[in-house]
Amino acid sequence: MGKLIMWNIMTLDGYFEGETNWDLWFHETIWGKELETLSLEQLHQADYLVFGRVTYEGMAAHWQTATGEIADLMNALPKIVCSRTLDQATWNNTTLIRENVSEEIAKRKASGSKDMYVFGSAKLSETLFQDDVIDLLRIGIAPVIAGKGRPLFASGLPKKNLALATTQPLANGGVVLTYRS
Repeated sequence: MGKLIMWNIMTLDGYFEGETNWDLWFHETIWGKELETLSLEQLHQADYLVFGRVTYEGMAAHWQTATGEIADLMNALPKIVCSRTLDQATWNNTTLIRENVSEEIAKRKASGSKDMYVFGSAKLSETLFQDDVIDLLRIGIAPVIAGKGRPLFASGLPKKNLALATTQPLANGGVVLTYRS
C-alpha cells in the first residue's frame, strides 16, 4: 500500500498562494535543481496525482502544452480530480470523483503499490487531513514573507501533533520539511 502525500510550497508566513488563483510568484524563489530532482523522484514514485478543481484546471492548462521530462510524467500519470462542479475531466488519464472523496481516495491508496500525491488543492487537503487520509505532509518553505495571500492551513483544523520525518535544506535558502501525520 502506498502513502498519500500532500505536497505544497508556501511562504515562511504560511501562504500557499497570493490573493488570487495561481498567484505563485514565490515559487521562483525556491525552484532549482534540487526541487526539480525531488519533483522527478515524486513523479516516478506515484500511482496517482490528486487535485481539487481549481488546481486541476490550472495544472491541466499548463502541463498539456508543456514539454520536458516533468511534463511527460505529469501528462502520462493517472490523475484524480475531486470536484462537485466539474461535469467531466478532459486531461489525459484523469478520473473525476464527485462524492465521498476521502473514502474513494482511501480505497485507491489501499489498492496501490506506489504513493499518491496531492498537489496544491488546499481545500481538498483540508478535507483529507480532517478525515485522516493523508500520511505525509511535504512542505517546501520559500524564504520569503508574503504579508498576505491564501493560507495553506485554514483556521479550525483539528489539533494534531505531527512527527518530523525529514528535512532538506536547499541551496537557495528554502527548505523542504516532511512530516508524518
